[in-house]
Amino acid sequence: MGGAVKILIVGPSWVGDTVLAQPLFQRLHERHPGLELDVLGPPWTLPLLRRMPQVNEALLNPLPRGELGLTQRWRVGRQLRSRRYDQAIVLPNSFKSALIPLAAGIARRTGFVGEFRYGLLNDRRALDKLALPLMVERFCVLAEDKGTAAHRPFASLALNASQDNQQRLLAKLQLTANRPIACLCPGAEYGPAKRWPPVYFARLAQELGRRGYQIWSLGSGKDAPLGEEIERLSQERARNLCGKTGLDDAIDLLALADIVVSNDSGLMHVAAALHRPLLALYGSSSPGFTPPLSDRALVIKDDIPCSPCFQRECPLGHFDCMKKLTPERLFPHLDRLLSRFS
Repeated sequence: MGGAVKILIVGPSWVGDTVLAQPLFQRLHERHPGLELDVLGPPWTLPLLRRMPQVNEALLNPLPRGELGLTQRWRVGRQLRSRRYDQAIVLPNSFKSALIPLAAGIARRTGFVGEFRYGLLNDRRALDKLALPLMVERFCVLAEDKGTAAHRPFASLALNASQDNQQRLLAKLQLTANRPIACLCPGAEYGPAKRWPPVYFARLAQELGRRGYQIWSLGSGKDAPLGEEIERLSQERARNLCGKTGLDDAIDLLALADIVVSNDSGLMHVAAALHRPLLALYGSSSPGFTPPLSDRALVIKDDIPCSPCFQRECPLGHFDCMKKLTPERLFPHLDRLLSRFS
């Protein structure tokens, strides 16, 4: 490609996966100085993409997750034709995700083979899951020419936080930044098998409160009942902010945190990208696939035989992968993390 290059990324549907795509964005800039990089994503990922310095424009993909919408996808693609992209890189492996770049008339359409996409992609890659066990590796190899290994080391994550918005939020929510802040992220959009029990979060909040921390629970509106339960069980030590902030606000509040404790979720990856000291709790999922990309993160996982199962709910009904991770088992890890990064 000669001259200024324009690339369209068809982004993931999940917030956490979108964070893990940032090293790909940076690698593309390294390969193509002056690159204009746009990312097409669902509405809930756009606030995150706008905080990534590598992204020129975050474009709305209006199709709900799981909806085929052939006519609407074709229409979105036709609307993008005037942008004259040199290349599209399709990160999801579905058939429908590759339709828009075809409709946009993009000459080079890159992605992994999958779901009958032979006619939609013309720069097709075979995915070797054993050679590329991490999601970030699978994303980053798509920045290279076909047959070339992923460039290492991967770029560090980095999100832009807004100090002006932080001050606005502190005033609006009647919060203060003059005491140490612990953020709890009790949700996990994928399902309850990834969620540490609320009573455990509450016991952790009580311990942190005794240490002088103020505690904020962050999450979406769907997480509000979890936040309410944690607030109640912690005798109101943990302030429930779930559903009271958008993702852009959550980014700015997490950036103020002295410690974050999170399930394997989108906000966990956001905290890692903000380089906050982080305890990352894994149950049904695997840090061998989507670990937090931060040297300030400690992964906490109980290696029982049935984990990871990658199920939304515990198929055996006992939920031991999370229940055995008691708050008392976390305290030494908490001390270790705080001693390193206080």
